[in-house]
Amino acid sequence: MSLNNAINGEELTRSEIDQLQGPVLLEFGADWCGYCRALAPHVAELRKQFPQVKYINIEDGKGQPLGRSFQVRLWPNFVFMRDGHVVRQLARPSITELREAFEAIGGAGESSD
Repeated sequence: MSLNNAINGEELTRSEIDQLQGPVLLEFGADWCGYCRALAPHVAELRKQFPQVKYINIEDGKGQPLGRSFQVRLWPNFVFMRDGHVVRQLARPSITELREAFEAIGGAGESSD
């Protein structure tokens, strides 16, 4: 799992994230996090089903200002946003909770049939 908190090579700030339009998912985590690795295949499948949701994977750690601005304390931490506003935030969620949050910001998604 490769984490990336950059667009066009530039790290994002909270104010830039707050200006993003449409459905956005921020995933805070770390490469070595067992919980992050366990959920990664499920997140990948949901991302395929909800391609309209912009996905930003953020390498987080102690004292990282972006994670702290969202009060991230546990990984993985998922922040579901629409038009710059937090719709739902989940720490170490179940697969059902993840799906419900994707649906909350991205609609029904595509069928995996």
